[in-house]
Amino acid sequence: MTEFSGDPRTAELAERLEAVRRRLDAAVAAANRPAGSCELLVVTKFFPADDVCRLLGLGERAFGESREPEAGRKVAEVRAEWTPADPADAPVFDMIGSVQSKKAGSVARWARAVHSVDRPKVVDALGRAAASALDEGHRTDPLGVLLQVSLDGDPLRGGVVEEDLLALAERVSAADALRLRGLMVIAPLEGEREHWMAEAARIHRAFVERFADAVELSAGMSGDMEVAVAAGSTCVRVGTAIMGDRPLVSQ
Repeated sequence: MTEFSGDPRTAELAERLEAVRRRLDAAVAAANRPAGSCELLVVTKFFPADDVCRLLGLGERAFGESREPEAGRKVAEVRAEWTPADPADAPVFDMIGSVQSKKAGSVARWARAVHSVDRPKVVDALGRAAASALDEGHRTDPLGVLLQVSLDGDPLRGGVVEEDLLALAERVSAADALRLRGLMVIAPLEGEREHWMAEAARIHRAFVERFADAVELSAGMSGDMEVAVAAGSTCVRVGTAIMGDRPLVSQ
């Protein structure tokens, strides 16, 4: 594996990562929640595989990607470079961006979970793709699914409206190769973040009453992780605060 310890980029990532970890730990403590009850998902989209390997060396194991085929290539490169002594230390990658049905097959080969499912067509495509990936040995367990909820009904932002949420969840539950894990939200830019996160918490509480195992709530990013944790987020998706500004030229 390439050795990155001591190089300037690793030092930069280490400093940023430590600051975010402190913020997250403080937010969890302020919400009177158990330590470790909110996962940090480092969003590495647009950044190279070398940066993921640097973060692995700094102790991170969970990463978020949003574009295919960039993500698939990057995951393959990282896995070729990083071979942990303990399989429990293997990196995991979640798909947090919109999934096109035609790319479901490749996503199902590398993703632990997809956070952005909001249409029946995508559920069906992922269900077929995950079943094939299991049959072919590309994965050993069902593909996790989080349903993206639209908090303001804006179709440009993506997400399923609350009224259609249960029907979509039933569709996921009926697919043997998928596992319904919970909900994902992106707070709208307009309005108070506290209001939107309270809405997400309300919807999630009602959702768990119907789907008891779907306890995950993926909410909060670099600018609003504290508000999200206070509202019950179990996973914050942090990119800029750790990775820095997006590269001018993406992969």
